Amino acid sequence: MDIAKQIATELTIEPWQVEAVITLIDEGNTIPFIARYRKEKHGALNDEQLRALNERLAYLRNLEEKKQQVLKSIEEQGKLTDQIRKNIEEAMTQVAVDDIYRPFRPKRRTRATIAKEKGLEPLAVFIVTQRDGDVPTEALKYVHPEKEEAAHTVEEAITGAQDIIAEVIADSAAFREFIRGLTRREGTLISKAKDEKEASVYEMYYDFSEPVAKMQGYRVLAINRGEAEKFLVVKIDAPVERILGYLERRLVKKPESQTTPYLKAAIADSYTRLMAPSIEREVRNELTEAAEDGAIKVFGKNLEQLFMQPPIAGKVVLGWDPAFRTGCKLAVVDAQGKVLHTVVVYPTMPQNKVREAKDTVKKLIDKYHIDLISVGNGTASRESEQIIVEMLKEVKRPVAYVITNEAGASVYSASKLATEEFPNFDVGQRSAVSIARRVQDPLAELVKIDPKSIGVGQYQHDMNQKKLGEALDGVVEDCVNHVGVDLNTASASLLSYVAGISKPIAKNIVTYREESGAFKNRRELLKVPKLGPKAYEQCAGFLRIRGGSDPLDATSVHPESYDAAKAILSKCGYAPEDVRGGIPGISKKAGNVKKLAAELEIGELTLKDILKELEKPGRDPREDMPKPILRTDVLEMKDLKEGMILKGTVRNVIDFGAFVDIGVHQDGLVHISEMSDHFIKHPLEAVSVGDIVEVRVLGVDLKKKRISLSMKL
Repeated sequence: MDIAKQIATELTIEPWQVEAVITLIDEGNTIPFIARYRKEKHGALNDEQLRALNERLAYLRNLEEKKQQVLKSIEEQGKLTDQIRKNIEEAMTQVAVDDIYRPFRPKRRTRATIAKEKGLEPLAVFIVTQRDGDVPTEALKYVHPEKEEAAHTVEEAITGAQDIIAEVIADSAAFREFIRGLTRREGTLISKAKDEKEASVYEMYYDFSEPVAKMQGYRVLAINRGEAEKFLVVKIDAPVERILGYLERRLVKKPESQTTPYLKAAIADSYTRLMAPSIEREVRNELTEAAEDGAIKVFGKNLEQLFMQPPIAGKVVLGWDPAFRTGCKLAVVDAQGKVLHTVVVYPTMPQNKVREAKDTVKKLIDKYHIDLISVGNGTASRESEQIIVEMLKEVKRPVAYVITNEAGASVYSASKLATEEFPNFDVGQRSAVSIARRVQDPLAELVKIDPKSIGVGQYQHDMNQKKLGEALDGVVEDCVNHVGVDLNTASASLLSYVAGISKPIAKNIVTYREESGAFKNRRELLKVPKLGPKAYEQCAGFLRIRGGSDPLDATSVHPESYDAAKAILSKCGYAPEDVRGGIPGISKKAGNVKKLAAELEIGELTLKDILKELEKPGRDPREDMPKPILRTDVLEMKDLKEGMILKGTVRNVIDFGAFVDIGVHQDGLVHISEMSDHFIKHPLEAVSVGDIVEVRVLGVDLKKKRISLSMKL
């Protein structure tokens, strides 16, 4: 297989682009580095395209490896023909290779192998080739009651021969491929309740059926979970008559022959007993895999939006981790993220010490000049919010509050990393710090948490955890490298997502910084243990040093392009020091890009990136994202009326809609049908996590705590 050509066709890009990327990957380059600093070589493919390419490359290389193993195995059995070799080499999926290999795979003892041991293969050939003659009479030749390893009756001989035929039919790659395809196209997935009287969240699937071809990913994952939890019984209803008709047309050549009833019985047994169960498993696995891929993609997109939320910089923040019995944990964090104070207050049930809590918080606001309160959206969030709003009316200083998604905060606070960071804090104090820092710099704080624990997906615990983990780590890596990292302040967690930097190297960087002081320039990185020239090449451009010895170290210009950058500055009449404040208009002053690129012997795309960076050095791409909604008053669910127009923040996007925080404790659901006036295939076409949207209240169910919203105003 020409892997580069195949990937190019699948991703609709040029073969030369694929070949270039494969070479770069094989040379040990990371995806973020290839995307940012090797644009000329691959024609400016983006992160998403490069990751898809990398994933397909790994799959197809594994497929080629499997093909070689299968060819070797068949050859060792002395059964490899030119046609089998050709079929294997042309196979495009692992399933196709498995189908071809099935007849040659070493089997455990089956009914067919037992029949072969009884010498019944010639009788099977007699039936399947439809020779003239009576089957029972022919079967008598193979009946030997005196022999232990033989058929003892005519019926036993015929059944054994049919078992051999059934297995041969079931092992046919062509038959399996056709039946699998027909089941995909015309089969129906059916789910029933194991116990109709038992209440569960899966009640809508207690009597459910839908064509396999139309099954939505979220339904597949929900049904899988209901089955795993023993609430549902699931099966695929295949077009059996059409399948048996197809097999009979292929195998029954003499309908009038006396062998025909026996052959048809073997065909029916082959499908019902051997093929149907495995093909049903394969089709359901395909449905699950497609559903997981879709869910992973949505989770990744949501995660990207969450990580790319704009930081609320320069504010002193009070992190508020709400709770009932154990009290609300508070942490005051300065504008740089340093913890100034922690305390526990008990304004909620059962203590209800509201006045004491208000007095404590007011003193903290006065003492530390708090600008913003970040309230976690978990248990007791609603009650805490009410108290905060009442208290803010009593303070002179202008203080706002924001509801912060605290998903994963408890995971972080109990982690080894949090223990190392705050050895003297309990889990509640650590959680409050995390909630405060999440608004100051979401990216820097969220990288400390396993991406799978950040609640912006659906059914994430039911899917392939390795695949999910790799995909989400890739998303985080792309976000971190897209934004860039301050080398002198970044945590080891953040540094470990920078291209070329492993977790051990990240720790070495932090240790070096603590022992030797702040980095003065990027070249100093080469003194860090285990950080060699290749790692330096990969990571240098993504690390920023503000106020260092070289102004270009604060930009995303790669050290390999410093000579070109300095030549541009000189040509336009600027000194390197001028870069510190940015040089607006340098792109125009540089003149013809094509001519200048040729003169400097660098690519045009690289030159454009350098000029863009010199104009706004170290610009944070998160500036373009929607800012969080800062609130000063509270809205209750009972205040909501049908037709109300409100502003809200998209908290999560799923296959059938999006959950929007409109300032009440319960997020409202905008169904996909209420997102746009025109048809959309997926909610991600209309919204992303973190988006600020205007919504209209469609309905409120106080009993079930459900809010229906519409974006059609």
